[in-house]
Amino acid sequence: MGIEITIGIVSFLVGGLLTWLFISKALKSRSEKIIKEAEAEAEVIRKDKILQAKEKFLQLRSEHEKEINNRNSKVVVAENRIKQKESSLAQKLEEIARKRKEVDAIRDNLTVQLELVEKRESDVQHMHKQQVEQLEAISGMSGEEAKEMLIESMKAEAKTEAMSYINDIMDEAKINANKEAKRIVLQTVQRVSTETAIENSVTVFHIDSDEMKGRIIGREGRNIRALEAATGVEIIVDDTPEAIVLSAFDPMRREIARLALHQLVTDGRIHPARIEEVVNKVRKQVEEEIIETGKRTSIDLGIHGLHPELIKLVGKMKYRSSYGQNLLQHSRETANLCAIMASELGLNPKRAKRAGLLHDIGKVSDEDPELPHAILGMKLAEKYKEKPDICNAIGAHHDEVEMTTMIAPIIQVCDAISGARPGARREIVEAYIKRLKDLESMALSYPGVMKTYAIQAGRELRVIVGAEKTTDKEAEELSYDIARKIQTEMTYPGQVKITVIRETRAISYAK
Repeated sequence: MGIEITIGIVSFLVGGLLTWLFISKALKSRSEKIIKEAEAEAEVIRKDKILQAKEKFLQLRSEHEKEINNRNSKVVVAENRIKQKESSLAQKLEEIARKRKEVDAIRDNLTVQLELVEKRESDVQHMHKQQVEQLEAISGMSGEEAKEMLIESMKAEAKTEAMSYINDIMDEAKINANKEAKRIVLQTVQRVSTETAIENSVTVFHIDSDEMKGRIIGREGRNIRALEAATGVEIIVDDTPEAIVLSAFDPMRREIARLALHQLVTDGRIHPARIEEVVNKVRKQVEEEIIETGKRTSIDLGIHGLHPELIKLVGKMKYRSSYGQNLLQHSRETANLCAIMASELGLNPKRAKRAGLLHDIGKVSDEDPELPHAILGMKLAEKYKEKPDICNAIGAHHDEVEMTTMIAPIIQVCDAISGARPGARREIVEAYIKRLKDLESMALSYPGVMKTYAIQAGRELRVIVGAEKTTDKEAEELSYDIARKIQTEMTYPGQVKITVIRETRAISYAK
């Protein structure tokens, strides 16, 4: 039993040993096979990597060689450029050196010439001094006196030539501008037609019968006194049949008195209380009519946006006159003239028309009566927010302020055209005669003037000078001086032509 167990154990151990040996041999064979496969695969991978590395190396070397070639070409180009610049710089340096030598030679030559000039100048000054001394000894006059005499002579000659030159320039300007100016003014005037002066200081009120005169006068004259006190108008009742004269310098007062009389005569009730009631009623009606006239005028002229106070002032112009010319009619005429002239000159006709209508509003305002009407009108326009160019045109149309826009001279010209045209205004005889005498006296005050004549209603002044006292050049200068003096010291419509006449008369008698 024990032997069998021992044999079994020994058999088990021998079998296990054999199994282990077989398994070890099999595993060793398997591992050797795996190692060989791995080594073969590693060899393939190594060869691939070496091949890739070689290709990358060749590519990098090619790129590097290309970059080196590019740099070498750039270096060659830069070296060539530098060589060219060095060559050009060398040429310039040689040119500078050559020019420097030439400049040095010229400077040396100029130095020599300057020394010669200084020497000659010294000789000339010495000779001039000797000649001046000889001339002073011969003439008995010092150099300063001779210089002053020469200066005065040259001044007189230059002044005469300047006057002739001024006249030539003015004539040329007139030739070039006169035709166009006449065309514009004539077209403007021909397109505006107005009435002649009809305003006066009295109004004739017609009645149906002379019996009404007694009722207007009233008991002991109480009605006529009440009417005069209420209206401020002098009422003249005389022997003129079927007429009563209303006299006042204010046309508005005369109009109120006329309308009040008309209502009183029509109604038939004439007594102081009724007179006062009717006059107050008529005064309100006239004020409403003033506003309506201002609005109608602005609408007729196409002027919009006027302040209500300016519209009222425009309406008041209907009852004002200047030298017999109705102020509203004058302003409308001036506005139309300004619009036409502005259009001809390429300016804004609406602005010009607005300024032309408002240019005389200072004449109808009750504010600051001591101010000139142009300045007062400008202040009123500024007060009621008119544009600066319109305000300047109003203030400058009589040269009280400086003109700053192109509209201003147009207003001035059209105002003069409206007032100076024949029949526009009545001129007082005494003032007219005084103006003619002032023209003649002003010209007579100049030396060499023998006679003066104001002709063509003061539009031309003829001045006769002595031929032995005045030269032709001095006659031209005299004409210019008189024109400037009249322009600055006198007020006149239109323009005044000054004609200086110089003639020589040879007279002998046969006996």
